Amino acid sequence: MPTLRELKEKVLADGRIDGREIEALTELIYGDGVVDREEAEFLVELHKRVERVSPGFETFFYRAIKRHVLADGAIGPEEAAWLRRVITADGRVTDREKKLLRELRGEAARTCPEFEALFAECVK
Repeated sequence: MPTLRELKEKVLADGRIDGREIEALTELIYGDGVVDREEAEFLVELHKRVERVSPGFETFFYRAIKRHVLADGAIGPEEAAWLRRVITADGRVTDREKKLLRELRGEAARTCPEFEALFAECVK
């Protein structure tokens, strides 16, 4: 099984993520049952840098981000700040990012004022 670094190099070399890479990512990211911050950051970087994002990777990516943010069921100030940095990094908020925010808000047991402010700014 490749490491995250090896997988990243392979993906960036050909510019796309297909079924085999998604399977390997699934094993690596979900292997311990937790999507930690390092793994979430890895996925964010990969998502930004890959040339052609497949629908399968798009689905995997947003599920993993949700799992990371909702690890304890709530969205606190730290998660909200991280989401703000990730979502607003490129200066625009995509429809898929808005959908993520709606899903997070709907699934979280609790949200903090910082998340609610991000939600209001991005989803309007």
